[in-house]
Amino acid sequence: MKNIVEVRNLSIDFKIRNGLFRAVDEISFDIETNKTLALVGESGSGKSVTAMSIMQLLPFPQATYGNGSSIKFNNKEIINATKWELLSLRGNIISMVFQEPMTSLNPYHRVGNQITESVLLHTKVSKNKAMNEAIELMKLVEIDDVTRRFYSYPHELSGGQRQRIMIAMALVNKPKLLIADEPTTALDVTIQAQILDLMSKLKRELGMSILFITHDLGLVKEFSDQVCVMQNGKIVESGDTNNVFGNPQHNYTQKLLSAEPQPKIEINDNHAPLVEINNLNVYYDMPSINFFKKKRFHAVKDVSLDIHKNTTIGLVGESGSGKSTLGKAIANLTKFEGSIKFNGQIILDSSKDMKKHIQIVFQDPYGSLSPRMTIGEIVGEGLGVHFKLTKDETHKRIDRVLNDVGIELNSKNKYPHEFSGGQRQRIAIARSLIMNPAFMILDEPTSALDRSIQIQVINLLKDIQEEYKLTYLFISHDLKVIRSMSDYIFVMKDGKIVESGLSNEVFDYPKEKYTKKLLSAALRYASD
Repeated sequence: MKNIVEVRNLSIDFKIRNGLFRAVDEISFDIETNKTLALVGESGSGKSVTAMSIMQLLPFPQATYGNGSSIKFNNKEIINATKWELLSLRGNIISMVFQEPMTSLNPYHRVGNQITESVLLHTKVSKNKAMNEAIELMKLVEIDDVTRRFYSYPHELSGGQRQRIMIAMALVNKPKLLIADEPTTALDVTIQAQILDLMSKLKRELGMSILFITHDLGLVKEFSDQVCVMQNGKIVESGDTNNVFGNPQHNYTQKLLSAEPQPKIEINDNHAPLVEINNLNVYYDMPSINFFKKKRFHAVKDVSLDIHKNTTIGLVGESGSGKSTLGKAIANLTKFEGSIKFNGQIILDSSKDMKKHIQIVFQDPYGSLSPRMTIGEIVGEGLGVHFKLTKDETHKRIDRVLNDVGIELNSKNKYPHEFSGGQRQRIAIARSLIMNPAFMILDEPTSALDRSIQIQVINLLKDIQEEYKLTYLFISHDLKVIRSMSDYIFVMKDGKIVESGLSNEVFDYPKEKYTKKLLSAALRYASD
C-alpha cells in the first residue's frame, strides 16, 4: 500500500542552557494511505515533537534537525520547504488537533466565530455559508445545544467540549492526514467512542490517514492499524497493533501494557459527614439578544449528597454534566443556591481560616500554574495568606511537601514549562497539600497523563490521603481510575445525580440505564 508519510532517520535537537538536548533520536516510520498509526510512550518520550516536525511547527532555530533527517509527504520532502509550500499543506491537506484546547482557542472570541474563521480561511464561501458549515461541523462532533454553544466563549465550555471544537476546526477541509495529539484526553468514555467512531468513518469515506498520539493503550488497540512505541526519543518497538499487543517484545512495551489501575479492595464505609450538600443549584447567565430579558442555564439541579470523612467520592458523568461546576461550588468558586456545610459550618459564611481546609486541584495544571513564578514560589504562595511563618519555616514546609509528591528539591527554582505534564500535576497537588487541608477536590487530576504516570499519581494520592487524613472528591471521566480511587460513586447527568452508592456496588450492579451506558463504553476500551 502507498505511504502518505515517510520519515527516515529523523533526529531533533533543542538548544538548552548547557548545549543540545536530543528529543528525537534517528527514528523511521511510515504512515500508509487510509491507515492509522499510533505513537505511544510516556510523557517526554518525543511523540508530540515528532508530530510537530511533520507540520514543521518546531521553534526554529532553537530546534534543529540531525544530518540525514527526512520527512516526505506524498513523496515530497517537507524539511526546509518554502513558506508557501507549507501554507498549502497546513490546514488544507494536513490538519492537527493539539493536546490542550484551552491554549489553542482564542479566549476573546466565541467558538462558533473561530470555526467560521477557519472555514473562511480555507474555502471561498460567503460568511453566512461559512457559519452554517461551522454549525454542521459542531453537530458532526456531537456538540450538544449547538445554537447556544456557537455563541459561547472557550472558558464557558467544559474540557471535553473544547476538545470537540478543536476537532471540528481540524476537519474543515477534510484533510488527507489528520495528526491527533491526545484528541480524547479530556473526553468522557461515551464521547471518546463517538469521536473515534467519527474519525474512523471519515478515514474510510475520505481515504484519510491518521497519526494518533495517545497515552491510552486501550484506545490504541481499538483504533489503530499500526503502532510505534517511543522511549527517550527512540522507537523501541513497532508493527501491526494486534501483534505488538499480543506479543510485546520490548520490556518498555510490556511495562506500558501492564500499567493498569486496579480496583480498590478495601472500601472505607465511614458515616461521619465532612461535607453536607442540600438542594444545590447553580445557574449561569447566557448571551441574550434581549437586554431586558436574561437567559439562565441550569448547570446543577437540586443536588443533595454527603461526603464522609477520610473517604474518596468518585463523581462521574459525561462532559458538561455539571461535575466540575459542582466541585467549584463546594470550593466556593462559583455562585450557588442551596446549602453547603463543611464540618457543620455553612460555606458561604465561612471565614478565611476555614477556607484553607478546602483545596482544589484543577484539570489543566499548565493553565493553573503561573508561568512567571518558580515552583517554590507557586507551592509556598498560600502560606503567606493563611499562616504566619518565618522564612525558614516556610522553606521547610515547601521542601517537605515537594518531597512528599516526588519533586526533587533542586527543582525549586525552575518554572512550570520546564516540567512534564505529570510533574506539573504533582506540583499542583503540592500547592494544595501545603495548606494541610481536610478536603481536596481533584478535578480530572490524571486525565492528561499517560498510564504509567497515572499509576504513580494514583498511588501518590492514596499515600498522602492516608498520611494527611484527607477526604477527596475525585472528578473524572476515566472509570478505571475512579474505581481504583473511590469508596463511593455519584453519577451525574444533565446536572442531576442519577445514581449513587458504594463503589463496588455501582460498578458491579449498576441500576440506571445511563450508568450502564458509561460502563459499557469504558469496557470497550479495556486494554487487557
